[in-house]
Amino acid sequence: MIKTAKISTTILIVVLIIVVINILSDSYNFRIDLTEDKEYTLSKATGNILKELEKPVTITAYFSEDLPPNIGNISGNLRDMLIEYNNRSDGMVVYKFVNPNENEESEKEAVSAGIQPLMINVREKDQIKQQKAYLGAVVSMGEEKEIIPFLQPGTAMEYALSTAIKKLSVTNKPAVAFIQGHGEPALNEIQQVYSELSILYDVQALTLTDTTVIPDNIKTLALLRPQDSIPESQLAKFDAFLARGGNLLLALNRVEGNFQNATGMAKYNGLENWLLRKGITISDNFIIDANCGAVTLQQQQGNFTMQSQVSFPYLPVISKFSENPVTKGLESVTMQFASPITYSGDTTIKFTPIAFSSDKSGSLKTPLYFDIQKQWQLSDFPMSNLVVGAVLEGRISGNASSRIVIFSDGDFAVGGNQRGMQLPPDNVNLMVNSIDWLSDATGLIELRTKGVTSRPIKEMEDSTKTFVKWLNFLLPIILIVLYGLFRIQMNHSKRVKRMEVSYE
Repeated sequence: MIKTAKISTTILIVVLIIVVINILSDSYNFRIDLTEDKEYTLSKATGNILKELEKPVTITAYFSEDLPPNIGNISGNLRDMLIEYNNRSDGMVVYKFVNPNENEESEKEAVSAGIQPLMINVREKDQIKQQKAYLGAVVSMGEEKEIIPFLQPGTAMEYALSTAIKKLSVTNKPAVAFIQGHGEPALNEIQQVYSELSILYDVQALTLTDTTVIPDNIKTLALLRPQDSIPESQLAKFDAFLARGGNLLLALNRVEGNFQNATGMAKYNGLENWLLRKGITISDNFIIDANCGAVTLQQQQGNFTMQSQVSFPYLPVISKFSENPVTKGLESVTMQFASPITYSGDTTIKFTPIAFSSDKSGSLKTPLYFDIQKQWQLSDFPMSNLVVGAVLEGRISGNASSRIVIFSDGDFAVGGNQRGMQLPPDNVNLMVNSIDWLSDATGLIELRTKGVTSRPIKEMEDSTKTFVKWLNFLLPIILIVLYGLFRIQMNHSKRVKRMEVSYE
């Protein structure tokens, strides 16, 4: 009887604990984020944006239900994130979920809100069929709204939500100007970069002449791929801008390639001496890298023209970055004809390399000839970690503290409508991150690349591959053995207890 009473009491206590946990879970949301980049934890930047809200924000998520697991789990992640937005904003952010596939009225609501359906493949009864799916959201504040047409699994979801809220709530955007007048790309040639920047900044084109006055509201100047010489009188305006605490982004070409005659030459535009006075040297050498992009080679075979992709080491793919807000979260940036950057200036100015060539790279002096069919050997890449991007901080000019971000490729962020091409995502991220770091005090820069990082096992080191393989093989076995030993010990203890004289 005593034993039965103990069992009944234990069961009752367990049931009460489960009931209390369920009641508390309705009122409190708690989870532990074990991801490397704290993917499911709201950042300080988002917290600051939510604290500054003066008007309520409504987030309407238009998400289809019963989607494949690799897509459908984003709905749960978004719901958890929106709960945190609501809690951190003290109720200023409210949300609701609408299933557009539920009925025709809900679908019309989603489409009229600006959310377009996607067609996805779904396996059903050994057959693959296409299903219409909605995976978007609308962020609204009063009469204003921002549309997030597609929340892709594994992307920076917090960045999309927080920038939409920031864009609706911001009153005065900081100004960013792209220098014109020396053959630089127009704003429509950097359309992807412009679209990202215009969310939080007033992006302008500023033609620089001897009589130009740089407006006081401009916080950052960007100079991309100047083709013509810049006179000293205009370079002096950069010094004056830095002296008042302004910041500068430079993306320059010290070399250029001509595919028509397959030659590579040095390029000069007047910035070389200006940078040298600040201790920065961009050499007129071509960086070659075993980790590189490819070019299309056309070969005539009889009456046919054959095309093939050939690795071209003059197009380095940069995947080595230092720990810096500008490069945080980046995986790879494709450059076109980069050159090494070195620093020999004042030690009171902080010089930080942020982007490097791979462990198998080299440097070739101009002028040179591009041999497209060259069979490259490892001996052609005797160098490593050549700097292609860097940051300069301190009293660069005058007594005010300022910053310069510099890249030795002026074309990595140029693309879009004018050139008829789409840039790789991280090319855009690198440029926008740079402007953010130079201009923005909100901290949203850290969110742009916050997401699920791709780590293909084929790119792991051999030792890491071996460890992962044996861990996957042995861990389940070890857990089963440990559980078996635990059960054996428990059964042994029960048998010993039953043999005791006092056992009831």
